[in-house]
Amino acid sequence: MKILLTGATGYIAQRLLPILLENGHEVVCCVRNSSKFNIAKYTNSKISVIEADFLKKDSLQHIPNDIDIAFYLIHSMSTKESDFSKLEEISATNFKNRIEQTNAKQVIFLSGISNADELSKHLSSRKNVETILSSSKYALTTLKAGIIIGSGGASFEIIRDLVEKLPIMIAPRWLKTKCQPIAIRNVIQFLIGVMGKTETYNNSYDIGGPDILTYKEMLLSYAKVRGLKRKILIVPVMTPKLSSYWLLFITSTTYELAKNLVDSMKVEVICKPNNLASLLNIPLIDYKTSITLAFDKIEQNHVFYSWEEIQNNTTLIEKFSKLIEAPIYGCFKDIRKQKLNNSDISLERIWCIGGKTGWYYGNPLWKLRGLL
Repeated sequence: MKILLTGATGYIAQRLLPILLENGHEVVCCVRNSSKFNIAKYTNSKISVIEADFLKKDSLQHIPNDIDIAFYLIHSMSTKESDFSKLEEISATNFKNRIEQTNAKQVIFLSGISNADELSKHLSSRKNVETILSSSKYALTTLKAGIIIGSGGASFEIIRDLVEKLPIMIAPRWLKTKCQPIAIRNVIQFLIGVMGKTETYNNSYDIGGPDILTYKEMLLSYAKVRGLKRKILIVPVMTPKLSSYWLLFITSTTYELAKNLVDSMKVEVICKPNNLASLLNIPLIDYKTSITLAFDKIEQNHVFYSWEEIQNNTTLIEKFSKLIEAPIYGCFKDIRKQKLNNSDISLERIWCIGGKTGWYYGNPLWKLRGLL
């Protein structure tokens, strides 16, 4: 089949693309900037790349008419809160109008679980996008996921940042909110499984793992898998804005993404029961196993794409690409060497760093780090 893959430089699409190619499909990848898509790493001749910005309907004429299935994997969660709902509405409308002009029989949309009575602006926007994408010209299959656990993914890397860096966490009350995390492997299996499956046409499914956990339980379970002792103290006075700054300072996220995540994390995301996993014969992976699988990828240096690369709008300088390896301790290695004649004096100076001597840069920051 000929597949249209939107959001092709995104985290989910980059995991999905190799499987589509392995299964023999012809894949047309939609990107806003083709220079950010490394097509050279794909030797398969059945892949092509086109530039299309779904905020600009005139740019969508390059989309071929002979596609069979289209994946809608576009979201604006990293943009400003006041903007993303409108941007998502425009993108979805332009996508729908163009796809209705093609031969596509099915659109597959990955959304967020939205069963709570009161939704965050992000989840409300996702729900609105599903309504917009509904069409009489093609069948819509919607898969709704909560927290997705996988190496390189935003949720996993934020959890990792928090637990690896902080032995004691003073955390906001939304850590008591329940959610149903799902392994990235299961997400990809569901996306592949519903392709051309007529039973799933014009249906919506919540997808999640077998565990229902609070965010606090997720952090502590991660610590247990990693063999770390961690304590979490929940305080009721931390506002959403302060919570966003908490994530911003401790993790690698942006403020916009942190704000949207905090708003969504105040809402329970638990699946409504359905038979999709049994219909597609997909064994669900529990939370602890999904963490172990993520670290298997990290240790094998197989994290070929991460959310941090996606949110960065600049292209990496070629010489830096050779320095990139899978993060182990959550930091970039900056190694500099200088040969010295007197090794004893040099060693003594190294032992003196910190303490009464202080640090060569950012002394107050190092003291604050010590307190944390």
